[in-house]
Amino acid sequence: MASDKTGILFLRQILLEETDEDHALTAGDLAERLFARYEISANRKTIYADIERLRSSGLKIEQVKGDRFGYYVAERDFSLPELKLLVDAVQASKFITSQKSQDLIRKLEKLTGKGNARALQRQVYIYNRPKAGNERIFQNVDKIHSAIYGDRRIRFVYCEWNTARRLVPRKGGKPYLVSPWSLTWDDENYYLVAYEEESGKIKHYRVDKMQDMAILPEARQGKELFEGFDLAAFSMKTFGMFGGRDETVTLRCRDNMAGVMIDRFGQDLMMAPKGDGSFTVHVLVSVSPQFYGWIAGLGGQVKIEGPDRVREDFAAFLDRLRDQYRQEK
Repeated sequence: MASDKTGILFLRQILLEETDEDHALTAGDLAERLFARYEISANRKTIYADIERLRSSGLKIEQVKGDRFGYYVAERDFSLPELKLLVDAVQASKFITSQKSQDLIRKLEKLTGKGNARALQRQVYIYNRPKAGNERIFQNVDKIHSAIYGDRRIRFVYCEWNTARRLVPRKGGKPYLVSPWSLTWDDENYYLVAYEEESGKIKHYRVDKMQDMAILPEARQGKELFEGFDLAAFSMKTFGMFGGRDETVTLRCRDNMAGVMIDRFGQDLMMAPKGDGSFTVHVLVSVSPQFYGWIAGLGGQVKIEGPDRVREDFAAFLDRLRDQYRQEK
């Protein structure tokens, strides 16, 4: 009978998997599915009673009347738009392999009815983005989280791509010893933010380029550097997660660059109007070739006003690029 403990759990499963506002099932439909899937016999009366018990337990089951008479689950942990957002995030992530993406999406589909699940699956075919070729990153992320929560250091071999499209170890394969403190995203890549004992500095590493990772028994170091550490501010000042010296830089921008500045440095950015169609901002950045490349890419709409050493470095950066092309003629 469907009123026993096992039957009501199976009934709940059927309602969650097969019903939504556009796909309601009658008591007779539910009884047929219980028997076909689980060999549990039930009549309409016991189905009605079990539905009331499920409602009392917090499952929001609505009843449709008229031509489409039946029952459906009206409220779930995730709405269809939320699930589409999660599917998009999974599909867009370069570090998630194609196979793992499909596995995750199938699990997300189980959080909605079959009708909506088909909508999620159709969305998958829209994308054609580069994906990682291995799943080592999941093992790395799991170990990093374990090390962070266990207050332990980690050891790994850090790699880089060569022209044969292979990851080869840096420093001749010498292991890196660091204290992990956080994980962050930048430009669709996963990064570890850690304290490096050898240099005594905060550094970041791409998780997909780590190999042979191991959790060490020693406690983490660098706690004092991470007290009050602002990960959002760290990400905003670091361009492409390439390190450099930290400088507070004054930028003079055309008014049409307001959105670009806010997107890069956040809505709390103070912009001082100059009355001539421009404004200035003072921002903390990690000065690097990537920062200079970003400025150059804005096509003269943003100018470095100070400090002088940064202006001079930027001019030298542009001169080196210009000389390189002149020499090739």
